[in-house]
Amino acid sequence: MTIKISSADRIRQKKKLFLRREQKIIKAALDLLLATSIDGVTVSKIANGAGIGKGTVYKHFLTKNEILVRIILDYERNITSCLASGIKKAENGDAGAAAKSYFEARLARPDLDRLVQQLEDRLLEDASIADQINELHGIRRSNETSLSQMLTKQIGAGVLEDVPPHFHYLACWALAQGAVDLWYNKSWNYRHDTAGLMEFITNIGVTMGNMGQYRPAPDKKAKLKKNAL
Repeated sequence: MTIKISSADRIRQKKKLFLRREQKIIKAALDLLLATSIDGVTVSKIANGAGIGKGTVYKHFLTKNEILVRIILDYERNITSCLASGIKKAENGDAGAAAKSYFEARLARPDLDRLVQQLEDRLLEDASIADQINELHGIRRSNETSLSQMLTKQIGAGVLEDVPPHFHYLACWALAQGAVDLWYNKSWNYRHDTAGLMEFITNIGVTMGNMGQYRPAPDKKAKLKKNAL
């Protein structure tokens, strides 16, 4: 008995195959980037790593930089997803959940985090991927808005120090950034307890900024409140 496949089913199957192949391209590019330099990665090498022809890669991405910016966007979307989950938990009473989710997302793979930063520095001025860069910035602005709303509520409830909300999330960014840099610091990367160190830094980040930790001079505190208005 011959089973007929509808045109809609064929389209869905082709789409699944297309997306699966696209993920293979991204993974091959990422593996190469982590193993070598950005300049050492070519579309030909990506195609070989994915087990497909170079021409097939161009059916998905017009340039190498389109592949690279996709890696950045995928990484940022993952952070956004983790943050959204943490913010939801924070709003349900787990005050440090958003910070914890952020640190875990970035410090789970310091090598990937550092690579994404290097890619972004390289690609920011490429006009051919301006739309993707604008999308990246849009994701970050949306995250800032969500974080500011959550932090404002926690400040009002007396959970966090009464400073501008962006002080809190930028302090988390600075600590995470320092942790990633520490991972690669030549003076310290000989140690074998780095995973434990990342966990320790995460735990610090979860409670950083809690009420009672900050003691600014009275005139500075008044100035902070004025600037926050």
